Amino acid sequence: MIYLVGVLVVILSLLTAYTEFRVRSIEAELPADGQFVMADGVPIHLHRLQPDVELAEKPSLVFIHGASGNAYDQLGAFRAELEGRYDLIFVDRPGLGHSGRTSDAQSAPSEQARLIGEVLDALGIGKAVVVGHSLGASVTAALALERPDLVEGLVFLAPATHPWPGGVNWYYNVATLPVIGRIFCASLTLPIAERVAPKAILGVFAPEEAPADYDGMIRLPLLFRPDSFRANAQDVAGLKEHVTRLSQRYGEIDVPAVVITGDKDTVVWPSIHSQGLVRDLPQARLVTLPGAGHMPHHTRTQDVVREIDGLMELVLARKTALSRSMAAAEDTETLAGK
Repeated sequence: MIYLVGVLVVILSLLTAYTEFRVRSIEAELPADGQFVMADGVPIHLHRLQPDVELAEKPSLVFIHGASGNAYDQLGAFRAELEGRYDLIFVDRPGLGHSGRTSDAQSAPSEQARLIGEVLDALGIGKAVVVGHSLGASVTAALALERPDLVEGLVFLAPATHPWPGGVNWYYNVATLPVIGRIFCASLTLPIAERVAPKAILGVFAPEEAPADYDGMIRLPLLFRPDSFRANAQDVAGLKEHVTRLSQRYGEIDVPAVVITGDKDTVVWPSIHSQGLVRDLPQARLVTLPGAGHMPHHTRTQDVVREIDGLMELVLARKTALSRSMAAAEDTETLAGK
């Protein structure tokens, strides 16, 4: 027994040393290339692409990525289609990509939304349309609830926003444990993840194909670092509890929304999440893409961009109508006072 324990300790020590070596290599190969904004002491990394022309009343487009990823996922999908047309902001959620995380409580969608709201304030963003994918859709909904003064429209892509039957994969729960979880992340997750990632990507995109070099495009090795892996696990493991509470407030979100889902999505259930959003949000519209899976922003980019453009036009039309209504009311008051 003592011999087996000794062997186990040696193996874990070697794996930990390998992990530390790979983390240093990953961070040297994939440094941050955006900007950092501090939000309540948390460094949040983002990419902002501002057009050269004046955008008048157009709100900024803010992108919130899903689990097991970072801002590069949506940046890679949308940059070619949207750059120069809108003020684009792609955020690394707290603990992922190059963003920091200073508390386990920051795994909650509402807390991430609060921090992202502070980031947008620091950037001088007054109005935004928010685009959230998968788990990031729950943060998107939370941002609309936290900051109704800021959010003018919502785009949900393959959203994970409602409680579902069952749980999550076992390794997410293990990674969140106080002591064992940290040992698990520091020794085992990186060498295993590096080897199973290609198959996992195929599963996320199924039944469609992933873009060539998708893992390189999104700097996937950043996820394998122990702190990032554990942060991601906390987000996933705690999501069901958080959206169980959060979804009870969705009726308060009174801005235009479009919910985009593939009818072949096997990662999240459209019948629970997408249809749930359309049921719960007063101004939501459902768009179902036949044959699409969980990553429509990559596999059906043109369809998604068309819906984003349509929502932006609707938001602008509402603002114009409101301005005219207010002007008419002022004119009426002026005439009544004469």
